[in-house]
Amino acid sequence: MANVEIYTWSRCPFCIRAKGLLDRKGVDYTEYCIDGDAKGREEMIDRANGRTSVPQIFIDKEHIGGCDNLYALEAEGKLDPMLQKSA
Repeated sequence: MANVEIYTWSRCPFCIRAKGLLDRKGVDYTEYCIDGDAKGREEMIDRANGRTSVPQIFIDKEHIGGCDNLYALEAEGKLDPMLQKSA
C-alpha cells in the first residue's frame, strides 16, 4: 500500500471530507493536525510548494493537492492505482 500523508486542521470541512474518502477506501494514512502548530504549518507549506490551504495530501511523497484534487483523482479512476503502489 502507498504511504499517504495528510495535513489537516481539526474542524476543516474539506479535511474531514478528504479523510472520509480515504477511510471509505480503507487507506491507512498519517495525519498531521496543524491547529496552532506554526512549525508544522511551515513544513506543510514547504512540502506543498507554497500552498497554504488545508488539507494538503501526499501519496508516496508526491504532492497530490487538496480535497478537490483527491476527489478529482477518484472521479478519473486514478486514485486507486496510486494507492496500490508499494511505498
